[in-house]
Amino acid sequence: MTFGMKTIGAGLAGGAAGGAAGGAVFGAATSVVNALSSPYVGLGTPLAGTVWGDAAKVLSLLMDVGWAWAALAVLMGFAAASPARGAVTGALALLAATATYYLTDSVVRGEPLTWYAGDLALWWTASVLLGPALGAVGASIRRPGATGLLAGLTVPVGAAAQMLLLPPRPGPVLTPQIVVAEALVWTAAAIGAAWAVHRYVTTRRALSPRTTAG
Repeated sequence: MTFGMKTIGAGLAGGAAGGAAGGAVFGAATSVVNALSSPYVGLGTPLAGTVWGDAAKVLSLLMDVGWAWAALAVLMGFAAASPARGAVTGALALLAATATYYLTDSVVRGEPLTWYAGDLALWWTASVLLGPALGAVGASIRRPGATGLLAGLTVPVGAAAQMLLLPPRPGPVLTPQIVVAEALVWTAAAIGAAWAVHRYVTTRRALSPRTTAG
């Protein structure tokens, strides 16, 4: 019993560390990409009007959106072995991502971290409320049947819903970067949904009782 508890504890600790690390990398990377895509930030000024600046803008439109952050928690949860571990991992991933995002913003923009205190508190609260559910969804993707199907469709459907209701269009002009970003999101959403359905069908066939002709 003691050995089993220690094993569970070690698994939770390992999953938590992995989720926090993955979230930290994602948050910092998103902040840096945003800075590279902006001609008004020191990192992005030299890239303005170049293909690298355009690429950074596309990445910024893909990473700094709600569905991408939700996908982070789902992905970290998918790496966990159970919904309980996925819930912990998903929450920690979003907490770490939020922390490193604003910390990196403070560094690359040369602004005091205290300027971001309100936003940090807001998104940490959202991470605590939504992270566990998203992480548990990610862990549930491994389950067969309708549960795994619905879990697998969460990110593709969420991305499609955001594209319809709140597309990544920071300005009134439909730029080539926005067109490319939206095309990539729709393509990824379609591939993700097709994968979830394909996995559901193949798993169902594998689990169905075999019949033999008499």
